[in-house]
Amino acid sequence: MHQKTAENTPPAVLTPVYVFLDFDGVTHPWGEAEDFRCLPLLESVLREYPETRVIIASDWRTLFSLQKLSARFSEDLRERVIDCSPTIFPRTPNELYGLREREARQWLERRAPGAEWLAVDDAPGNWPTRARLVLTDFKQGFTDEDAGRMRRLLEAFRSGTFKAPEAAA
Repeated sequence: MHQKTAENTPPAVLTPVYVFLDFDGVTHPWGEAEDFRCLPLLESVLREYPETRVIIASDWRTLFSLQKLSARFSEDLRERVIDCSPTIFPRTPNELYGLREREARQWLERRAPGAEWLAVDDAPGNWPTRARLVLTDFKQGFTDEDAGRMRRLLEAFRSGTFKAPEAAA
């Protein structure tokens, strides 16, 4: 009879975590060449967490198809770039604060109610729920420090220890 050990026990099924991703100021410094020079580092974190699914939250989603946007990613990760967040058009300037988070929450309500999520963005005003935000410096894009913050968040989701004060509705 075969005895189960830590080495041969199948891994538990991992619950998806949705990563709402901006491009400018994240995958490359804002205002510089749109060369996605920081994407390989971000992809290395995604590879460590196979439960992650990427939702494009960048304004690029209004200009390019999901197919063209996912083509920016390494071939092994393209199938995990699953959608773009919806676009909400603000009626007043006051509606700009937290706009990306409202778009993300709308996506989550429709596609994955109650799911864990985080955002990677260089604009803090887009995401009132700061505990779920990996905030990059728009002059640098995604850095090793950002990768560490993203890993800590993903570990907290995986272990079930993440407790975030949610933004006021």
